[in-house]
Parts: sequence; C-alpha cells; structure tokens
Amino acid sequence: MSETAISYSETPVWDPATYDAERRRLVPSFDLLYGTVGDLVARLGGTRPRVLDLGAGTGLLAIAVVAAAPGVRLHLFDGAAPMLAKAQARLSTKNVEAATVADLSTALPPGPYDAVVSALAIHHLDDPGKRDLFRRVHTALRPGGLFVNLEQVAGPAPALTRQYEEMHERHARAAGSDDAEWQAALGRMAFDRCAPLADQLAWLTGAGFDPVDCIVKNGRFAVYAGWRA
Repeated sequence: MSETAISYSETPVWDPATYDAERRRLVPSFDLLYGTVGDLVARLGGTRPRVLDLGAGTGLLAIAVVAAAPGVRLHLFDGAAPMLAKAQARLSTKNVEAATVADLSTALPPGPYDAVVSALAIHHLDDPGKRDLFRRVHTALRPGGLFVNLEQVAGPAPALTRQYEEMHERHARAAGSDDAEWQAALGRMAFDRCAPLADQLAWLTGAGFDPVDCIVKNGRFAVYAGWRA
C-alpha cells in the first residue's frame, strides 16, 4: 500500500441529501455494524457519557449511539460542513454539546472522553496517519475509556481483498445499488487507504490500548475496539 500523503479533505465528498440511503445500500449488515458501536458505548455505563464522533457525517453513527445510550453527550467532528449541518439538524440539542469542522489529521478536541467512535472515515488516512490518530485518540480518552471504529479493511492477502470486494458488490447489488451508484462508489473507494485488520489492532496496542479486539466482521467491513487501561 502506498504511503504517499493524502489529505482527508481531498477525498470525494458525499451529497448529504442522498448519503443515508446510499450508505444503507452500500454497507452490508448495516444495522448490526452501527448497532454494535452503540452497544459498546452503552456498556460503558454512566448516565451522561461524553463521546467524540470522528468523521460524523450526517449523524448515522451518532443516531445509533443515542439509541443505545440516550443520555450521551456528543462532540461531532467532520471535515465537511454540509454533512455536519445535517447531523446537527437531526439530533437533539440535549445530545450534541459541540460540533467541529476539521480534518482528521488536525488536533482533536480536548477530552477527557468516555468514548471516541468513528464510522468509515479513518481509512482515508495513510498508515502513519492512522497510527498517529490512534495515539491522539488514546490521549483524549479517560482511563477505562473506549475507542471503537467501524472500518473498511483490507484482507491479509491480495486474494482475500479481492474476495471482499466481490462480496461487497454482491451485497450492494442485492440491496438495490444500481450501476451508476456502484460505479460512483468505486470512484470514491479509489481514494481509500485500507489496512489489514490485524495491522490496525496491532497499532491500537502500540498506542497503549489494552485489550483490543474485533467485535464484528463481514468481509471488508469490521467493528474493532480498544480500551484505555
């Protein structure tokens, strides 16, 4: 995988008006994956956990977190202002305490947070960028806090990566994705910097998380997590 630097803000921008419906067609096991993130946050306990949502988009992950932990206080963080505006409009003001328009390579809002969550955003960073972000996330968490990432991952070998790609298209087509939508998705995914799951778990351990684990996986889509000791 190339390590040439790429800015998160240079990746193709989704249309907030169509994003949600497309995401449901293009992400297999959507409810299981997003719901798992919310469930992990809820299991932290507490009545008003503080959660930083990296790459919050239109708020799809935030909605899953609120459904599982209704008292959550969210800080939404995303590089696209129109997406963030839609997220703020659809979420209750009692749940959203702040929103920041910024790139994932920039400084994170000061913690401590009970949890940092993300969905399908961090793969836009190159591998050194991912490792750096994991270290910064660890610093932003309170002791015992959780980082959970719903991510698109590469296979441990090129043949498996190709199988994941074929599975992904098959699931998307079955969910109603047409030729135009799938070709647009391929164009966006050409900018992705996916890394193998095992590498990302190792980077979490290297950043100080213990334990780390993959909670759910369906081909190229995985939910993995690490806890700050």
